[in-house]
Amino acid sequence: MRPTRFLRRPLSALLAVGLTTAASFGALPQARAQAGAQNGGSFTPAQRAEIVSVVRNALKTDPSILADAIGALRSSEQQKEQADSEAAVQANRVAILTAPGATVIGNPDGRRTMVEFYDPRCPYCRKAVPDLDRLLEHDHEVRVVMRLIPILGPNSVLDAEAIEAAGLQGKYAPMQRALMSDSGAPGLDRINSVAGRVGLDVARLDRDMKSETVKSALQSNLDLAHAINLTGTPTFVIGKQVIPGAVSYDELRQALAQAS
Repeated sequence: MRPTRFLRRPLSALLAVGLTTAASFGALPQARAQAGAQNGGSFTPAQRAEIVSVVRNALKTDPSILADAIGALRSSEQQKEQADSEAAVQANRVAILTAPGATVIGNPDGRRTMVEFYDPRCPYCRKAVPDLDRLLEHDHEVRVVMRLIPILGPNSVLDAEAIEAAGLQGKYAPMQRALMSDSGAPGLDRINSVAGRVGLDVARLDRDMKSETVKSALQSNLDLAHAINLTGTPTFVIGKQVIPGAVSYDELRQALAQAS
């Protein structure tokens, strides 16, 4: 899920919203409002003190005013963030689909393409795995571009290296599914045990995990995530849509249908 972003705005911005709200209810004396307008929007110290008092009393009487103001600012912030993210995706569309670091699962020649940026230890990314499997099982025209971005610490890096390295042996998806469903203590012993279960050459996996091929693939994905202003995992890119968070199977199908 996309990390929660706490809204931080100067007190003056909230005060401005409060003034607007108070004035709209007639709380600001008409004479004071006219005086401010006549002075080019500025107020005397006494007038400012009265305005602050009006706003403070309004907030005490009805605290929902502040909650509504913060909600409006947060909604505006989220809308701007979404618009910026979609614009960045459009500007980097070719790289998203073709830059090194991606692995394609599903139908490589499918008519519908979905990109997922994910961290193998992200609980919401793990939650999305069954829905992706179900989607690929029922829709053979879907091409899924997987982009690993280990952003949750050293254990995420280890798992990401192992999945990328498994791809060099043609077992990206089996290793990914196995690691993301395994609940064992993180570390190399767990990785080697899982690798053995999915039929990988464990010695080669250990070597490949530290190879420049794997390191450059992960770095390419991280650079791309930065370029499109990605703020959390999982994030899906379907057509022009940027969809943050673990979304349902039906939501993924609907987004793919709209992009067709």
